[in-house]
This record gives sequence, C-alpha cells and structure tokens, in this order.
Amino acid sequence: MYKEMGYEMKIYKLSSQDDVYRYKKSVVICFKGKRKVLSTGPNNGGYRTDLTAVFNNDGNPGAGMASALRAATYEEHMHIIAKEDLGIDPKRATGLNTAAYMENLSIKSLTFQDFTVTALVTAGIRVNGGRVGDPATWHEKSGISYEVKPGTINIILFIDADLSPDALARALVTCTEAKTAVLQELLAPSRYSMGIATGSGTDGSIIVCNAESDTHLTNAGKHCKLGEYIGKVVMDAVREALFLQSGMNQESQHNIICRMDRFGITEDLIWAIYDKMNIPDKLSRAEYTHRLHVLCRDDKMVTYTSLYAHLLDQLLWGMISEKEAWMAGRELLYLMGMEPEGDEADLQKMIGHFRDGLAELAQKDISSFAACSSKNIDAKEGSMVQEESGEISKIYGL
Repeated sequence: MYKEMGYEMKIYKLSSQDDVYRYKKSVVICFKGKRKVLSTGPNNGGYRTDLTAVFNNDGNPGAGMASALRAATYEEHMHIIAKEDLGIDPKRATGLNTAAYMENLSIKSLTFQDFTVTALVTAGIRVNGGRVGDPATWHEKSGISYEVKPGTINIILFIDADLSPDALARALVTCTEAKTAVLQELLAPSRYSMGIATGSGTDGSIIVCNAESDTHLTNAGKHCKLGEYIGKVVMDAVREALFLQSGMNQESQHNIICRMDRFGITEDLIWAIYDKMNIPDKLSRAEYTHRLHVLCRDDKMVTYTSLYAHLLDQLLWGMISEKEAWMAGRELLYLMGMEPEGDEADLQKMIGHFRDGLAELAQKDISSFAACSSKNIDAKEGSMVQEESGEISKIYGL
C-alpha cells in the first residue's frame, strides 16, 4: 500500500546488509544477524546482545494536539508501539520517541578501510533546547512521567565493526560530543537559561555494532579513526536534520534576534519598547517590523552583536569582570550606532542597553543606520586618537 502511495517503506541498506524501513511514523532497522546495542530508550534500554530491531518513532499526534501515552508508563507505551504499530517483538526491540517528522530523517555514512559508520538522525531544538545544568522542570517519582516540550535530537548510530562493550560506551560519549559541537557552532539557544544549548532535555541515542564482523575494535575516542568518523557522520547528520526539521543552519542563525533571544531579546519585546516611546510620527507595526528584519540581517550588526553576545557569555562564565565586559561592550554598542550611557554596567544592564538601543535603532531605515554607525565610528576613532595621544604624552612627559 505504501509503495502505491509513492511512499517507499525500505529507504536504506546498511553496509551490514540490515535494511532500514520507514512506516507508521517510524524508522525501523531490522537486524539480519547478531548485534550489540547500547540504548537510552525506555524499552529494553542499556546494553543488550539479544535484540532484533531498533526504531525511532514520531509521537506527535498533530499540530496543536497534545501527545498522550497509550499505557501507564513510558516503557509500556513504547512496547505497544513496537508490537501493535510496527509489528516487531517488543521484548527484543528498543526505541526512541520524538516530535520530529520521519520524513526529515538524515542519513550519513562514511567508510574507513575495514569499518563503516552510519548515523540516522532526526532533530528539533528550537523549542526545547537546554544547557546541561539548567534548572530542571520536574522530578521523577516512582516512574511517573511528566509532560515536557517537544523538540528532540534522536540518533541511531550503526557501526559495521565488532566493538567491545567499553568501546560501545565510549562511542556513545563521542556521539554526544559530536551533537553538542554542532549546537555550539550554530549557537542554538537554551530555552531554560541564557546559555548555548548542549542538547534538548529529551534527546536519545542508540549505538549498534555488528557482532559478526571480522573487524574488532576496542576504542571509540577522539584519538582513533573510529572516533573521528563517528564525529564526522554524526555532525553532518545532525546539521542536516536540524535544517530539514526546523530550517536551522548558518544562514538562518545570521540574525541579531537569533543571537540574542536567549538573553530575553525578542521581536515582540523590541516592538513593545518602541510602541511605548513618546515620539511623533510613529511607524506602524508592519513597517517597524520590516525595518527590524532588515536591520537584524545586516552584516555589521550581526558581527558586532555576535561579539557582544560572547562578552555576555564570558561574563556569565566568570571569564571576565563586569568592568571588562562593559568596557568592550560599550565600544560595540557605539559601533552599532547606539549611544549607551554610564561608566558601569552589570549583565542585566548590558542586556538592557542592547535591547533599548535596538528598539530605537530599528525605527530608522538601513541607510540611516549605516550613516549613524559611520558617524559614531568616525567620532570614536577621533576620540581614541586623542586619548592615545594623551597617554603617549603622559608616558614621555610631553
């Protein structure tokens, strides 16, 4: 039936000859031999050598509809999906759940001499990104689950080589590092703090290796080729999956709001600030938003904003003092055409200076911004020359 509808069930064949199927809102790998599996899935998770299948399931019932468990526990819910929906033995399968579409699955594979590594990834991060150590939303009691926001990076990593149990565990660590590296590069925001996301609160991974392979490996760390190739395929697959699911990539992140929304600076907030300004001939929201969008993608603004955001990060991490952060931050605001006041500013004040400056700057068209920014740069350079001359005079007693 699926093929008649133009929907191919069998979508990929792994180097181990295991087939990958997509049906019933799931991606399923059925094993054709003995496999070792390390899974974070709620059903048959942990280290197993007796499984015959793994799967990734889209549990999103539809836009605006809340997902619901089909059993009393998450584990039983996944058993039902395996048996009733997918037709596989629930006692010999482990799976992951997500709100991402299986059509947005990314598959990446690389071979090095005697082994092949394949990553199958679905990914969403915009609404549920979190940084490790962020404040939690619930505490588990007696296996009772609580609803969390959708948005999950699920990774099935298949290694066509026989790994020792400790190497399989190390592969999970390397796989997780690779995922986090992509989120760092994209500056994906945490939705629970001001930090850069390291994952979502519901991410899952299943690591599979071929127990029948003639290639036996005992290390999956960054210094060996297996670790390198795990990193490469997982990073490539996570990047593509994030773009396919939510449009997140380098281009979409080249935006002031995307760089600053983890600090509470949003389009709605900027408009609200402007709307309260007591100025004549105020712009309509449509025109103001248009100018804000143009400004948010201006090359100079994105560059200066990125530097400003990194100052805030370093201040949060305790790498620089408030005085040092504001000294550099004020210069950046000035270069952006803003006119901050005050010789001191803590984290919240620095965020406020940027927020208020952006709200005022966005009412101007882009040509006005360029002229304002250039004027500030010229004035600042003249001031800096005078300051430097004064310092030189002091040094040499002139």
